[in-house]
Amino acid sequence: MNNNFNILAAATSTLKAESDAITKVIDFLNDDFSHAVEAIFNTKGRLIVTGIGKSAHIGQKIVATLNSTGTPSMFLHAAEAVHGDLGMITNNDTILCISKSGNSPEIKVLVPLLKRDGNTLIGMTANSASFLGKNSDFVINAFVEKEADPNNLAPTTSTTVQLALGDALAVALIEMRNFTANDFAKYHPGGALGKKLLLKVHDILDKNNKPFVKTTSSIQEVIFEISNKRLGVTAVLEGKEIKGIITDGDIRRMLAKTTNLAEITAMDIMTLNPKVINSNSKVEDALNIMESFEITQLVVTNNNEYAGIIHLHDILKEGIVS
Repeated sequence: MNNNFNILAAATSTLKAESDAITKVIDFLNDDFSHAVEAIFNTKGRLIVTGIGKSAHIGQKIVATLNSTGTPSMFLHAAEAVHGDLGMITNNDTILCISKSGNSPEIKVLVPLLKRDGNTLIGMTANSASFLGKNSDFVINAFVEKEADPNNLAPTTSTTVQLALGDALAVALIEMRNFTANDFAKYHPGGALGKKLLLKVHDILDKNNKPFVKTTSSIQEVIFEISNKRLGVTAVLEGKEIKGIITDGDIRRMLAKTTNLAEITAMDIMTLNPKVINSNSKVEDALNIMESFEITQLVVTNNNEYAGIIHLHDILKEGIVS
């Protein structure tokens, strides 16, 4: 019980220290932060993010966030930079250098090299009076009073604040770019969100499996078409015009009422005015219609002509959920 208490106390203390540090760093936001965002927004090249140690790991995450939200970025490890990787920087790039102390040997060697071609240098440091702070065009103040660990040594609070400031940069840039959910999806086409926002009905429609019968088709023909196409439904057409649909549920309800099937045609049991969606609509829209009307199939049209049936299973198979 005592161990459990100590564990939870340590966890609580850590989270409180880090949340307090993020709250306090808000007070350090100033014109330099605004100018840094504007410099990144207006850069003709990419944002190069560099750092060493744990700051380097944070830099890589910031790069990932920026790339996925419309700001072309690249990570440059501070130690590798002086061994040839400086070649990745062009005159059009803006540079973000992250260092808690701003005075580490690697940073002192690197900063003059980053500045020699006139690139804008943004420093993110907990020490504005450091070598990095003094040599940066703009300083993002990442000051923390202490780390969360009992020895005040392990990068914890400081890296959390760096990460939060990186997110603040990214969100500010998102708003400046008017970056929308559809824009975000373009950079995530393989994920569930990308599919939800980009995938169209025609992308998953089986165009070679279009169940349909005529209004005059017999019940036997209807049952055969539904069974053969395995979608649990068939469209009912008169020429090219969609008159209705018949589901396997309609068949069951009909058989519960009568066994005299000789004179019954598709027209007699079809459901009029079925729910329809255009093939160029988003799959997400199809899912919303199905959920709203508690149905599992939708008739698909293309230029007002029957194009097929989309089933709920087709959508769920793509990993798309509401």
